[in-house]
Amino acid sequence: MIKWGATGWLIMPMVLCLCLALWAEKKARSALFVWGGWEGHEPKQCVDIFAPWLEKQGFKVEISHSLDSYLDAEKLKSLDLIVQVVTQSPITPEQEKGLLEAVKSGVGLAGWHGGLADSYRSNVEYEFMVGGQWVAHPGGIIDYEVDILDHKDPITAGLSDFRMHSEQYYMQVDPGNKVLATTTFSGQYAPWIKGVVMPVVWEKMYGQGRVFYTSLGHVAKDFDVPEARTIVQRGMLWAARALEK
Repeated sequence: MIKWGATGWLIMPMVLCLCLALWAEKKARSALFVWGGWEGHEPKQCVDIFAPWLEKQGFKVEISHSLDSYLDAEKLKSLDLIVQVVTQSPITPEQEKGLLEAVKSGVGLAGWHGGLADSYRSNVEYEFMVGGQWVAHPGGIIDYEVDILDHKDPITAGLSDFRMHSEQYYMQVDPGNKVLATTTFSGQYAPWIKGVVMPVVWEKMYGQGRVFYTSLGHVAKDFDVPEARTIVQRGMLWAARALEK
């Protein structure tokens, strides 16, 4: 039997607290936000919405304004989540390789609108990873409805159909995606697509990594719509394996 003296009983709680603190630090999830590209999508303003929120969920968050963040392969693979907000921007082969390999190894990837699905138009393996590519938004800024398709998935559970005043994305989409929400085109601005049902929110795998995407979020104000904001928040957590089914 271990006998504790008076000093030992005083030290023991301090040691326990230190161990718990070290354990918590080790277990803390980490996320990297990478933003840039076309300013019309207000990338920094959108990051300023979601990065602080993710920190409040206990994540250690880093924000980068350079695709060179994808060059540190070892660091990338240590992350739980990468959130990319980069539209219409070129990426070097080395930068792309770092990102692809990190996600394939198990790092989560999350993003919205053109920041993830209109980033590197000539990089087909990147598009394969994301699960879709923007091709048009007939009518520009219009009113449209988002229909929740999956009411059991943790990303969309409890949410009802809602309306947006923004760009209604027409996309080329991977049929292997798990689609959680859709929108239907009226044909008002492009009659030949009347009645087309298009995915708006999906999740998929790329190697061992979870990938979350939504076409919502043309500008920061779009996230004033509670459902749009909630979908991105939950999507980031799901991709980071912090939101389980």
